Amino acid sequence: MSLVVPYDGTWPIRADEEMQRLREAVEGLITVHHIGSTSAPGLPATPILDLLPVFSHDAAADASRAALEVLGYEWMGAFGLAGRRYCRRDDPETGDRQVHAHAYVQGHADIRRHLAFRDALRANVSLRAAYASVKGACAARHPEGGEAYGTCKSAWIAKTESRALERY
Repeated sequence: MSLVVPYDGTWPIRADEEMQRLREAVEGLITVHHIGSTSAPGLPATPILDLLPVFSHDAAADASRAALEVLGYEWMGAFGLAGRRYCRRDDPETGDRQVHAHAYVQGHADIRRHLAFRDALRANVSLRAAYASVKGACAARHPEGGEAYGTCKSAWIAKTESRALERY
């Protein structure tokens, strides 16, 4: 399977279903957003949904671990980003990664950063095309994905996020 695949119109539907599962099972959630490449119409992506659960306070976010694990998520803690609670869920039958959940407490600056980037991609066809080009080049250089693929895209993303935040 290729690291980056063409846009799949089921991604928003699957994201909505997963966000509903979270809202029904996890206490203390204010909202859940669909972020990342799978949230931008027409954008090729690594076929893993990125979700952004937002909690009312730290205690609620920390207490969500048990409920998330019951839903099949692996709790990873901050996983390198202060203030984040990161979880991931794999398909139990295939082992394929399905969801990354980047949870934060309401008011954390990374919520705004993620939403500004997502909204900029959703609103601008040229920006999506540029990002698709970057993603394609990075996937060709780093077909194994992982950290090398992420690092390859990081300068472009940081520049784009900065511009998006100025307008958000």
